[in-house]
Amino acid sequence: MKTVQFREALREAMSEEMRRDENVFLMGEEVAEYNGAYKVSQGMLDEFGARRVIDTPIAELGFTGIAVGASMNGLRPIVEFMTWNFAILAADQIINSAAKMLQMSGGQYHCPIVFRGGNGTAGQLAATHSQAFESFYAHVPGIKVVTPSNPADAKGLLKSAIRDESPIVFLESEKMYGDKGEIPEGEYLIPIGVADVKSKGKDVTIVTFGKIIKEVFKAAEELKKEGILVEVIDLRTVRPIDYDTVVESIKKTNRCVVVEESWPLASISSEIAYHLQRYAFDYLDAPVMRVTQSDTPFPFSPPLMEEALPNVNRIIKAVKATMYKN
Repeated sequence: MKTVQFREALREAMSEEMRRDENVFLMGEEVAEYNGAYKVSQGMLDEFGARRVIDTPIAELGFTGIAVGASMNGLRPIVEFMTWNFAILAADQIINSAAKMLQMSGGQYHCPIVFRGGNGTAGQLAATHSQAFESFYAHVPGIKVVTPSNPADAKGLLKSAIRDESPIVFLESEKMYGDKGEIPEGEYLIPIGVADVKSKGKDVTIVTFGKIIKEVFKAAEELKKEGILVEVIDLRTVRPIDYDTVVESIKKTNRCVVVEESWPLASISSEIAYHLQRYAFDYLDAPVMRVTQSDTPFPFSPPLMEEALPNVNRIIKAVKATMYKN
């Protein structure tokens, strides 16, 4: 094992896959000469050259369209968006072209693309630069949606995503790029669509994903002091969702709280709550609780930011509600 930053894990994944397959290339704003807006691609231009690490104009719709065409002709693009908020401009190519191409071509054209970049809230970036897009893209058939929470998962999942024949939406976070964690030495991949039980517990299951898992871990530590043992499941992939792992956990704990960064309506937590009442109803001793971002555009004020996002106090309150404790 070795300790690396989240950004370094992503860089290792991309570099290893580019050495393995000459059809893989990286493109996006400032990925080459500037080494990436968040230094994820640092040094890659020197190793792979300007034909495979490509700086693009500030034109998300345009260079995403180029990636779709390239993937249909045998290449495997990695498209970096400086932030997924900017990718709204490229949604036509992601949703109407990449996601639908295999079906509309009668199986003739795959679109093996990884769309990746910073997702969700960061610093004081205000409402138009602070949106979490997990449920937005998970709603669309034809694409897979991955959202890692630590460096090891980031590397293993990104390598699998690059090799996948489907278009992949790979959601990172600006707040995670400097996070450090251990990753295995050498070659390893993590299969897409498999959740991970990050910690075992017997009283309540918390299902979560992405950077908000940090708040879940803090809440779990506080609850442990009160004798409440939480089982934490990191979905890692929100399309497809590993429902089996969640259901098996509910059979043991009989209670569930879903914590996510995005808005409550039509969210991933809504989908999980439906699935559990449909397929694990007899095992539930309490209604499924959700902790999400407030149903408003994200604020600029730091105190309001803290109040809007899932936090330790709100998570603890939801866990205790499923146990009928004050």
